[in-house]
Amino acid sequence: MSDGTDGSITQQVLLVHRGDQQALQRLVTEHLPWIERHVRKKLTGIMRRDGDTHDFVQEAMLEVLRDGPRFTIENRAAFRALLARIVENNLRDRFRHMHRDRRDVRRQRALPTDSVLVLDSPARTVTEPPTHVERNERTAWTRLALELLAPDDREVIRLRVWEGKTFAEIGTALNLGDEAVRKRFRRALPRLADKLASLREGDWRHSLDGDPVA
Repeated sequence: MSDGTDGSITQQVLLVHRGDQQALQRLVTEHLPWIERHVRKKLTGIMRRDGDTHDFVQEAMLEVLRDGPRFTIENRAAFRALLARIVENNLRDRFRHMHRDRRDVRRQRALPTDSVLVLDSPARTVTEPPTHVERNERTAWTRLALELLAPDDREVIRLRVWEGKTFAEIGTALNLGDEAVRKRFRRALPRLADKLASLREGDWRHSLDGDPVA
């Protein structure tokens, strides 16, 4: 339970990750209207026709806040913009898979970590061999960067790196030839590295690739 004495975004995010349902509801109530308006503009006509956009966005937002990359930033506009991008990408994945082979997207996203990333200042550089906690934090940064990639880049990296599939298996899943998959993977890795570097340096705007922030 929350005592409600600290309404900061950081405090609410930390409470959510401790299972505080009141903090979760406060975040949804405060930010859902803006995120829904933002995401609605980005959805295609086909995605809108598949159901109630409001319900889709709310469900995806709850899923991201509960199980997505754990990040916090006190800049309200930045928090909304980053959360909206992840919600949008979750929805795009869901609809792509719904119309292809109905894979469980949430199971694919299960990359647990105890780290909560603070985006208000650049992450420190580890000069000594990383500890278990630092390795978890690196995984968390990578996961956040991955969630902000374009759908094709995100999918091929997830299938190859996190699911360990061969290029042939990925090609079968995506209806692509082996060489096409290899090229997509080679192009995606530098984009992931670029986004990861921007996030760790505190340059969250660069991670949104020109998306409007309000």
